[in-house]
Amino acid sequence: MAKRRSAAELLDAAQAAGTAIQAQDRAAETRVEQEQPLPSTMPLAKILDRSIDTRELNTQHVAELAESIAILGLLEPLVVDRRGRLLAGGHRKAAILVVQEQSPEAYSKHFLHDSIPVRVLNFDAEDDPAQALQVEVTENEKRRDYTPAEVRSLAERLRDAGYVEVKGRPAKGERALRPALEVIIGKSIRTVRRYLNEAFEESVTDVRLSEQQDNTATATALRRLQTELNRWQKAYPEPELPELQTITRDTARLLKRVEVALKKLKG
Repeated sequence: MAKRRSAAELLDAAQAAGTAIQAQDRAAETRVEQEQPLPSTMPLAKILDRSIDTRELNTQHVAELAESIAILGLLEPLVVDRRGRLLAGGHRKAAILVVQEQSPEAYSKHFLHDSIPVRVLNFDAEDDPAQALQVEVTENEKRRDYTPAEVRSLAERLRDAGYVEVKGRPAKGERALRPALEVIIGKSIRTVRRYLNEAFEESVTDVRLSEQQDNTATATALRRLQTELNRWQKAYPEPELPELQTITRDTARLLKRVEVALKKLKG
């Protein structure tokens, strides 16, 4: 026959059960809180550095990123833990700080109300440093795979901002297009060149030149266009008006396309 428990024992058992239920409720509340959608932007000052950061910053890379961010904005968000500690994107964060200091208008344009795009991973880096390190390594090795069309679009935006295609080292004051794209998309200069060459060839051959066309008449029309474009370049080598500067850049690109088309006709 089971021994009957005293009133004191029953009270102790009830208190223990109550404590266990409270602990379960708190755990459930914590899970619900952690599963709530996390913010996709944060103020820059709220993005904290980790107490241990394994990557040293390359100042040249930071400067190059700052130039591109001032023009294009932040293409890939920073990665933080749920406390706002930076897990991946140290160079990007440093570059954003440079833009904030040196180009406040660009900063306000791309980061309205001081809102920095972030991707929040729902764990605490201080409590789980091994996972933080794993995220850092994975995120810094993994780069978004931009499509050729996206690279071409970025190239056009950089051209509009004054970047130019040059062979060899750019002259003083010039900003080279292809190295900038290499930094932005994380691809080799050879890949960037291939993407841009594909775009260039497609733009030239959009109008299909068949063998049945009158190549002589087409070549004559292209030479006339070439002459007029050269006249424009001589008349406005360095225009002051922004509108004329855009036209002059477009003229240079169109001249290259005309030259390619003429070579195709001769070939």
